Amino acid sequence: MIRFGTLSATLVVLGTLAQPALARTPYDGSWSVLIITDRGSCDRAYRYAIDIDGGIIRYAGQMGMNFDGRVGRGGRVRVNVSAGGSAASGSGRLGRDYGGGVWRGRGATGSCSGRWTAERR
Repeated sequence: MIRFGTLSATLVVLGTLAQPALARTPYDGSWSVLIITDRGSCDRAYRYAIDIDGGIIRYAGQMGMNFDGRVGRGGRVRVNVSAGGSAASGSGRLGRDYGGGVWRGRGATGSCSGRWTAERR
């Protein structure tokens, strides 16, 4: 996502604040996500570790990224990511162990877009 290393925004998950325990979903657990740029001058690819808990997507790394994402019914994924002056949004679907979708965003290098794939860890 927009040079997802630069844009590499975090999942300022809807809940860094105290929240009641959320119900487990079939998608909960650790995932590895590969972000690929197909259009624009963003970096070609990045890999990120994320955790899903109660359907809420959280960035599992240490970079200063903001993620606001969720996995809904049928594995539908929606996420907004930001870092510094860059931002991107993505959508797609997760299955039991794999998933994928598309993203688009804007950062210091202009507009970019591409695809993402995910696999359970």
